[in-house]
Amino acid sequence: MGLSLRCENLEKTYGRAGGPTQSVLRNLSFTIEAGEWVVLMGDSGSGKSTLLNILAGIDPFDSGEILLDGRSWGPMNDEEKTLVRRHDMGFVFQNYNLFPFLSVYENVALPARLVGKHDRQTVHSLLQEVGLGDKHAKFPSQLSGGEQQRVAVARALIHRPRLLLADEPTGALDHLTGRKILELMTLLHKEFRPTIVMSTHSLEAARYGNRILHLRDGQFVPPPGP
Repeated sequence: MGLSLRCENLEKTYGRAGGPTQSVLRNLSFTIEAGEWVVLMGDSGSGKSTLLNILAGIDPFDSGEILLDGRSWGPMNDEEKTLVRRHDMGFVFQNYNLFPFLSVYENVALPARLVGKHDRQTVHSLLQEVGLGDKHAKFPSQLSGGEQQRVAVARALIHRPRLLLADEPTGALDHLTGRKILELMTLLHKEFRPTIVMSTHSLEAARYGNRILHLRDGQFVPPPGP
């Protein structure tokens, strides 16, 4: 089952001491239940990517609190956060972030290797599920954009993470390929029940989630009118 999330009064500001600052997240509070698929929507610069990076422990936050299954995320040191990411989190990014010098198989297997859960049959089975069973020996440069994103989805799920963070996972894809990626994520969500937090500009993509949160200028706002 997925990981529960609770954020309380989250604040994030960019800028240098003594210089101009920009408030990116402002007094943000929300709860995401275990196994829920929540979609973040908003214009560019609304804070979606920043929020995902903070939830992943990649970016720090200035004040407030993040609770993962009731455990405070902020006070953890870098080593503790790295272990949580390795064991409990998966990431799908718009630009894929595959290692160009690793094969499809090696890219997907890497997170499982890091936590001692590598199993060849599991990797091959997941590659079959994402439609890449015959491309396990290929390298990212030999794949289309949609195929690379499918590798990224498989890599994010190979170690059965409890939390999947997806930043515009279909933003760089054509409509048909993007829909296939979302249908794949839906299938794997039903099978493994991770908690998913996904950002998107697309209302069609947002409909795949259970709930939509609208961000504007670092705050949640009511959905736009018709």
